[in-house]
Amino acid sequence: MIDITLQNFETELIQTSAQTPVLLDIWAPWCGPCKALSPVLEKLEREYGGRFKLAKLNSDEQPEIAGQLSQAFGVRSIPFCVLFDQGQPIDGFVGAQPEAQVRQFLDRHVPTTEEAQAEADVEEAEVLEAEGDTDAALAKLQQAVAVAPGNDAARGDYVKLLLELGRVPQARMAYEPMAAKAPLDARIAALGLWLDACEKAPRSRSAEVLQAAIVANRRDFDARHELAQRHFAAGRFTEAMDELLEIVMRDKQWNEQLARRTYVAILELMSKPAPKAAAAEQAKGALEVAGKPAAAPSDPVVDQYRRKLSMALF
Repeated sequence: MIDITLQNFETELIQTSAQTPVLLDIWAPWCGPCKALSPVLEKLEREYGGRFKLAKLNSDEQPEIAGQLSQAFGVRSIPFCVLFDQGQPIDGFVGAQPEAQVRQFLDRHVPTTEEAQAEADVEEAEVLEAEGDTDAALAKLQQAVAVAPGNDAARGDYVKLLLELGRVPQARMAYEPMAAKAPLDARIAALGLWLDACEKAPRSRSAEVLQAAIVANRRDFDARHELAQRHFAAGRFTEAMDELLEIVMRDKQWNEQLARRTYVAILELMSKPAPKAAAAEQAKGALEVAGKPAAAPSDPVVDQYRRKLSMALF
């Protein structure tokens, strides 16, 4: 538990909540209900074992922050608790609520023990993969999926690493539980197209045969797409996009825009995952002191190929 001030607001509340939800308790020394709620919150912080962090803000000493939060949520009384996640205030409650109601509030927003463990495993896997220990990274991701089968981010990372390692049948088995979500999730759809390419690659014509067919007829889009699929399956993403772009430039609608859709899928796979969006719309107003939404770092190659596609389409 930490006391929040203007000086540490950014680091201790905004930045911390990007990693772990933070419940901010706005109180005052003269407030009787505040004194009744405080031990309940402290007890729950211990019981939840790190799944959220408790912070306190003395409204008498920090009226600027308290005032902005109260205005944002349309609240004029204390105790007033605001939950921050991903640097944004997402929900809150007013008054000395009973422990059971505070638990219900937390359980709507705070990750379960399984989800928290899965997220920790994914973070460890990222470090291990960056260090070149792909076997250990794969084991961590497999553990994350086993602990939290519904965590699509962990499952997606697991499928991606399996495909990078050439374990296509295993990747198909891991992918199937989330396959139905592909129409609504760009990353899941992209993984599905990559998986399809990997499964078809062993049965495709050789690169030499396909290139000869393209030289003979530059509008042989079937050959171009097949060659792009070979590149895609092998992880040669830019080479795949170069072939797909040739199709898009000549016939944007070819095969129900399959070339464009595959090109976009490759860009999705090459891009760093965007930070989890905060449910800021649940708040009743925008906070001036809220953190800026985090953005994934830009990749010059991805940016270049996005521009190429934009020019071909428009």
